[in-house]
Formats: sequence, C-alpha cells, structure tokens
Amino acid sequence: MIRVAVAGYAGRMGSAVVEAVTAADDMEVVCGIDPFGKEAAFPTYEAIEQAIEGESFDVLVDFTQPSVVAGNVEKALSAGIDCVVGTTGMSNDTLDALASKAAGHACLFYAPNFTTGAVLMMQFAKAAAPFFPEAEVLEFHHCNKKDAPSGTAVRTAQIIASARGFESEAPGSETEIDGCKGARGALVDGVPVHSVRSMGYVASQEVVFGSMGQTLTIRHDSWDRASYMPGVLLGIRSVGDRTGLVVGLEEFMD
Repeated sequence: MIRVAVAGYAGRMGSAVVEAVTAADDMEVVCGIDPFGKEAAFPTYEAIEQAIEGESFDVLVDFTQPSVVAGNVEKALSAGIDCVVGTTGMSNDTLDALASKAAGHACLFYAPNFTTGAVLMMQFAKAAAPFFPEAEVLEFHHCNKKDAPSGTAVRTAQIIASARGFESEAPGSETEIDGCKGARGALVDGVPVHSVRSMGYVASQEVVFGSMGQTLTIRHDSWDRASYMPGVLLGIRSVGDRTGLVVGLEEFMD
C-alpha cells in the first residue's frame, strides 16, 4: 500500500486527488496539508514540517501555490520522501536545485500537465515543429489560475524550440504599438505564448503552426479536473522506481 500525503488537500485539485487516491486499491491518504484546511477523514496539518513529524508516508502530492511549493518539496525530499508535483511556476533551475537536495533514493516528479491528452498534444507538436517555420501557443485557463503562462504552455514552447532548431521570422514585440505592449505574447525560447484567463475555462491549449499556404492547429481541452487523475495516480505508482528529477508524464507513459 502506497502511503500518500496531499499538500493543498482543501483546494479544487487537492480535493480531486484525495478522492482519486481514496478510490484506488493500492494507495491511501494518510494525511493532508493545508493552512486553510477543512475537516477530513484523515489527520490534517497546517505545514509540511508538522506532517513529516506526525505521520509516515511514501509520497507527497503537491497541488498548492507557486509561492509555497518549493518549500514543501525541499523539506519532503530532504526527508527521503518522493514527490509528485502538479503546482506550476518553478523554473528548471529551481527543479534541479530541489532534486539535488533529495536524500537517499527520493525522486522529484514534476509534470506541467497530468492529462494524457495534453502529453500527446506536446508530442504531436514536437513531431510537427521541424516542418513549419512559424509556431505559436495559445493557452486558456480559469480566471483564478495563479501563474501565466501555464506550465504546459512553457513546456510546449520549449519542446517546439528544441525540436526545430530555428526561430520564427514573424514580426515580434518590435511591432507592438504604443500602449499595447505584450500584444505579440511572451517569448519562451523564441516561441510566442499567449495566455487567456476567464470564467468558463478549466484548461485548454492550442498550438498553431504555419507555413506557406497552410496551417496546422493542435488543440487539447480539459473540462473536468477528473481528467488529471489517471496521470496523478500513474505518477504516484511510478515515482518510487526512480531517483533524482523526472519531468513530464510522458516519462512514465513510455
């Protein structure tokens, strides 16, 4: 039985994780961590230090906030606890630094997106990138998302850039008119990324490729947080077999 602690258990994603883990036959929620916690069927703590001292668990699942995730993960890894992280907003340098502090065989698994469809979208974008001189990423999320662009969008742009080996020649920020800075989006490794925040969305993303006389659009939509749960459970089941830093659900899907 895999013993799981859920950081951010009282939030929308955290609540979905608790439900999914509870329903699984091979794992259990041993505690929740959240300073804004609510009554639960398991012990709860306001801070990760209290949870580590009070409980024994194999995996920490973190769906908290960009401002606290690094601290949670550092303390868990230092205690030899594997981490499955869905909170975005951490740079590659931060992930590397955190993984370097892991004790024993502890693993930090970070996934910008836990839905299988989003992972496939990124793989399709990787395959298309060398054949199209232009590529842009448009991502749409609910109005309460704390970071922009999304981790999925950043990861997609990085994959496109590494797969094609050249940068777009389309006009960029130099063409933005006065008072409209940002109209061409943020550049992530040379790929423009545009973020929309609005009620009505959960998580959607388009990758638009263009070449002479044609466009290719790859789109993924997630309408319910339940779509993330198979990926989260796969991460929980797989992280114990790895050490160090693992980035991307595709590493376990393979």
